[in-house]
Formats: sequence, C-alpha cells, structure tokens
Amino acid sequence: MSETIVGAGTQSRPNMQGGEHQAFRFFFLAVIAAALSFVGYSVLQDLHQAGANGIAVGAFVLLALALLIALGFEFVNGFHDTANAVATVIYTNSLPPLVAVVWSGAWNLLGVLVSSGAVAYSVVTLLPVELILQVGSGAGHAMIFALLLSAIVWNLATWAMGIPNSSSHALVGSILGVGFANQLMAPTGSALYGVDWSQVRKVFSSLLFSPICGFILAAGLLLVFKLLIKNPALYKSPEGDAPPPLWIRGLLVGTCTGVSFFHGSNDGQKGMGLIMLILIGAAPTAYALNRAMPESAMPAFVQTAEQTATVFRQHAPAAGVAPNAVEARSIVTDALREKSVNRPLVYSALGTLSDDIAESVKNYRSLHAIPAAAVPNVRTDMYLVSDAIRTLGAAKDFSGDEGAQLKSFMGLLNAGTRFIPTWVKISVALALGLGTMVGWKRIVVTVGEKIGKTHLTYAQGASAEIVAMGTIGLAEGYGMPVSTTHILSSGVAGTMVAGGGGLQMSTLRSMAMAWIITLPAAMLISGVLYMVFRYIF
Repeated sequence: MSETIVGAGTQSRPNMQGGEHQAFRFFFLAVIAAALSFVGYSVLQDLHQAGANGIAVGAFVLLALALLIALGFEFVNGFHDTANAVATVIYTNSLPPLVAVVWSGAWNLLGVLVSSGAVAYSVVTLLPVELILQVGSGAGHAMIFALLLSAIVWNLATWAMGIPNSSSHALVGSILGVGFANQLMAPTGSALYGVDWSQVRKVFSSLLFSPICGFILAAGLLLVFKLLIKNPALYKSPEGDAPPPLWIRGLLVGTCTGVSFFHGSNDGQKGMGLIMLILIGAAPTAYALNRAMPESAMPAFVQTAEQTATVFRQHAPAAGVAPNAVEARSIVTDALREKSVNRPLVYSALGTLSDDIAESVKNYRSLHAIPAAAVPNVRTDMYLVSDAIRTLGAAKDFSGDEGAQLKSFMGLLNAGTRFIPTWVKISVALALGLGTMVGWKRIVVTVGEKIGKTHLTYAQGASAEIVAMGTIGLAEGYGMPVSTTHILSSGVAGTMVAGGGGLQMSTLRSMAMAWIITLPAAMLISGVLYMVFRYIF
C-alpha cells in the first residue's frame, strides 16, 4: 500500500517495495561473489605477470582487507549518493522504484568504465607527498584504512538519519584529518607535512560551488521552462500511480540516466585513486609503474626526459656541483613541502632526477622491464618531477617553449605513474552499481517528500536533474570532484522556491548542518583512526 506524503499535499508515496523478489536477492549476492572473485583473480594475475609471486602473507592479507574496504566505500557511495538521481523518476511515477535503481545502477557502472581517471588523482594529490611515496609503510597503511573507514562511518551515519550528504565532502574531510594527524605526529624537524593547501582550495571550491550552483541554476531553468513551454501538463504533480505523458516521461528518464552516468564517471574515480595507492603499497613491482606503456613509446619518452633535464639545468646555479639522485630527491621533496619549487637549487635537483629517469628507461628499454629493486626509486623520481612541474604552473622563470616542454614531460610521467588498470575500473563500477540497488529508500524519501512543502512536479524534477547532469559532466571534463548530493538536493530546493511551493525548513536545517559538520566530523574521525592505526601498524 502507498503512504501519504507528510507536508506534500495529498499525493501518495510510491510503492517502494514494488517488484522486489527473492530471486533478485540471490542474483545480487551472486554478482557480489563473482565480483570479489574477479578482483582476487586479477590481482593474482598481475602479480604473476610482474614476477611478484613472493608477496608476504601478511602483506597480501592487508591488501585484500584494504581493497575490500575501498570497494565498500564505493558501495556505500552508490546507495547514498545515487538515491538522489532516482528520486525524481520515482516520485513522478516515470519508473517503478526497482526498475529505476537497477537502471541507474547500470548507468553508474557504464560511467565508471568510460571515465578518464583525472578526478581519481585530483583527490590523491590532497595527501601528503611523503605518505603517497611511502604508501607501503606502516604510516601509508594507517592513512588508507583511516580515511576510507572514516568516510564510510560518516556516510552510514547520515544515511541512517535519511540526510542527503556528500561522499566527496566526507572523503575530502577524511584526507584532511589524516594530513593534520600526520603533521601532529611528526617529530620536530621531520620532513613530513600535513596538507597541500593549494589543492585543498581547488577541490573544496568545487564542493562549495555545488549547492549554490544547483539551487540557482535549477530555479532559473524552471522559470525558463515556464516562459517557453506552455503545456500545463509539465507543471502538474502525478495523479495517483499514473505515469506522466510519454514525452515528459522520456525527459525525466533521460535526465536520470545522464545524472547516473556522470555520477559514475565522477564519483567512481575517487575510490580508484585510493585503490591504486593500496596496490602500489602492497605490490609496487606490479603497480608502481604503468607496465602497459608500449616499448615503442620509450625512445620518445627518453628524448623528452633528456630535453627537460636540459631545460632545468639552464636555470640551475651557474657554479657548483649538481646533487646526486639521493640528494635531489630530498631537495625536491622539501621544496614541495614548503611550496618553494621555483629556485635554482631545486631546478638543478629536477635536472638530476630527469636524467635519472631517462637513464633508467634507456637502460631497460621499457617500464615493464625495470627490475623490482629499481621500481620504487624510478616511481619516486617520476612522481616528484611531475608534482614539481604541476606546482610550478605558469612560473615566470620559463619561456613559452620551455613551459610547453615541461608540460609535455609531465603528461608522459603521469601516463607512467597515474594509470588505472581495467580490472580496477570494472570492480569499482560493480561496487558503485550494486550499491545503487540497495539502501536507497531513506534518501529517496527525503529528496522526494521532505525538501518541498508540495509534491514534486514533472518540470521541477526535470530541472533539477538537467542541472545536476550538466554540472557533473563539466566537472568530469575538468577533472574536478563535485557533489552529486549537493547539486541535486539543492536543485530540488531551488525549483520548490521558483515554483512557489515553499520549503520544509526542518529538512533544510538538517541538510545544512550535515554540510557544515561533515568536514570537521570526518577530519576528527579519520585523525583519531590514523593515530590508532599508526600504533597498530
């Protein structure tokens, strides 16, 4: 039986149990078992191909546990965030609830599979560079477990209360908490540092922009609809269980599809970067360098590295001996910590590292052939030079041609170190897609019933979805993480204001409070967990 919606007139709540069957549950569990088996087989296959069969039992157990938690984060992300995408089609009777969540889950899965990977590493760059480079250490393991578990805990807490909350926001807060805790635990004079504030500002500005963008653009789009489309059917609420007219139904299903697809392509990547850190820490021989880069690409890689080394040396001190590789790594690491890369001494160190990279690739002829003992140093050199070039940005020390040379080399370095294996994409896609199909009801009810005082109309649902779809799609193109939850729920609120229906202030207060306290709460949880795990590991 359907229920009456509180605060939304006399419209009835869609039957949330419709279509559920025991066979679906068995199928769901079978897919989970198959997905976990696929992950295990893929890891073992990669280790075998890389000749890294001798991984210790303890390290393998940690790897399995960390991968399970990372996929668990994406699973929770699926049923927490994607509920926003299906709320409009469910509450406008455009699709039955079970069909809607399965459809959304499938498009989330596809979005992850075709994603670029740019967002994955924009999140990773928030972490302290020492922890990224030493992710296989005890501190690295503590970092991974702390930030993933804290994000999951906070997502589950807000889900239990039915409050739409951003998984991106929670993850960024968890990363900041780890950074601060890492800084507090560092001994006096240590090179460890906490947070890359330039990257924090960049990422956090996109998260801050999300709710404002959703509210204003969705409200504006609804007003445009009213001005240009005079068909009164578009501005009606559903009558009973009757579906909307076919063209309106097509519009709503299409926008739900777009939001689900772009949610997968953006949010799915956040777990990918963390999974890569886990893999690099546990099995660097197999995952620290992109073994799929063809040998035919190596001569151009070496030439670009040598040319970049020449560019750096031209800006190095005129007198003095260039640092060796060990000294150069220390100099560049300290410079990145202090955000003082544009100095002649650092340029000299970067020239040394660029030469070291060129020599290693030239000697072994491919990244695939670099021996296990040399892999950590080669990856460290590549990561440090790439991050230094990124930090330099539009430094005035370099001419236009020199800047283009540095940018070209950074692209090659990123291709060699910031890659996503196909099986990682598939496993994250399955976790996110399967997560979409469970636990969605609490958030759907909040978005569909508790934001506005009146029932959601077809035009309001379409406006909120179109804005969410466009904003998330643009963010994916620019490699920026944004919040699906913030965009869509604030978009619904914007359409309620523009439509004259009014807002339920108690729900908005809860959402605003969740938005405000997510960052400090996630920081506190992850910071405490990090300190505990540092002692455990």
